[in-house]
Amino acid sequence: MKISNKMQVKNGLNIIIVGCGKVGMTLIEQLSKEGHDITIIDKNAARVQEMSNLYDIMGLVGNGASYSVQMEAGIENADLIIAVTASDELNLLCCTVAKQVGDCAAIARVRTPDYSKEAGYLREKLGLTMIINPELEASLETARILYLPTALEVNSFAHGQAEIVKFKIPEGNLLDGMTIATLGKSITNEILICAIEREGEVYIPGGNFQMAKDIVSFVAPRRHIRSFLKKIGFKTKQVKDAMIVGGGKASYYLAKQLIAMGIDVKIIEQNKERCEELSILLPEAIIINGDGTDEEVLREEGIEYAQAFIPLTGIDEENIMLTLHAKQVSNAKLITKINRSTFKNVISKLDLGSVIYPRYITSEAIIAYVRAKKNSTNSNIETLYHMFDNRAEAIEFRVDEPSSVTGIPLKDLMLKNDLLVSFIYRNGKVQIPSGLDTIEVGDTVMIVTTHTGLDNIQDIIRS
Repeated sequence: MKISNKMQVKNGLNIIIVGCGKVGMTLIEQLSKEGHDITIIDKNAARVQEMSNLYDIMGLVGNGASYSVQMEAGIENADLIIAVTASDELNLLCCTVAKQVGDCAAIARVRTPDYSKEAGYLREKLGLTMIINPELEASLETARILYLPTALEVNSFAHGQAEIVKFKIPEGNLLDGMTIATLGKSITNEILICAIEREGEVYIPGGNFQMAKDIVSFVAPRRHIRSFLKKIGFKTKQVKDAMIVGGGKASYYLAKQLIAMGIDVKIIEQNKERCEELSILLPEAIIINGDGTDEEVLREEGIEYAQAFIPLTGIDEENIMLTLHAKQVSNAKLITKINRSTFKNVISKLDLGSVIYPRYITSEAIIAYVRAKKNSTNSNIETLYHMFDNRAEAIEFRVDEPSSVTGIPLKDLMLKNDLLVSFIYRNGKVQIPSGLDTIEVGDTVMIVTTHTGLDNIQDIIRS
């Protein structure tokens, strides 16, 4: 059954999305906003109807791995198919069928650990553009935060050489009342404050911006981050132990990361069979068979003394309640995984520590690829990261050819307002640029801006 509310879209890519779950819906929302021609396929007729009405796109009810369904969806003329159903096998089959029929790129969501270990092999043999694993990506982000527990968020750029770190300035801190320019002169110019949230508004700050009890994001070469945080009075040592509630895929991936970092891990899981599986998969971890939502169980297992507490139950409401409980009874570093995106305003006011949204981590990697594919002229997007609930973006561009922005000092470029050139990565080194620095061919350059939809390095110039 075909459901169509599609308007004609110019200059966008022709994209087929199979699966209208949480990740699928996030992709539809983001990609339709960016002007792409989208067709969705899902077995749930009501959901297809709802998404078609909401975003003026074409919807097909059926099996996305079916040749006839893909033909009806227009696979022969598609630029990209993205398979994000709940089944790894179905996602891989969708992409395999599409590659046989059409000349399109293919992206599959694959979450099972066995397949994730073979991602490189599968990508090569099936001709896939990307295999993405939300739980694994979320665990990497969580591990980065526990390495630097002062941070609310830590995101990696320039092949891990640079990071954006988000933190809250406490009252009376050294930065409270200081301008950006003074920070550069009196503390360090090895970091750059690139975005600030104050009372719900996001600012790309200039030198005269005076900081207060704000939520701040700064970018820096990875080697300078700890020393800067130490200078402004923050603890910088990674946690020594972590308590995880829930024993699903996300917990497995996170525990693997933390054990490799030398962090002691305790997992509380209700299902006895899963506990036995985890004890074989993670022999270095302590696996407790019990109800992690029970206050008494948590107390017995030492929640009061845990240095980090991460609820991964799969139910957002349980994760939130567990975090709020841990906040009352311990001084642990708190990380809350949330799968849905509703009630974000309420969630942001609850002070849940660091909040991780796997669906956004997944969609960012895919949107970065889509923007790079749309614009294949003289720059490509390496990394994309949405900041402050999609109100700002950090985009890492690779500069492949000379253009109107290369070879000219940054101070002489007519840059858009609310946009910062945050670092230049050249010959393996990250540099925080001054007005005298230039963008050159071969560089990767990170831009932080409240403008959305940039897909070319030349988009940083005022039109």
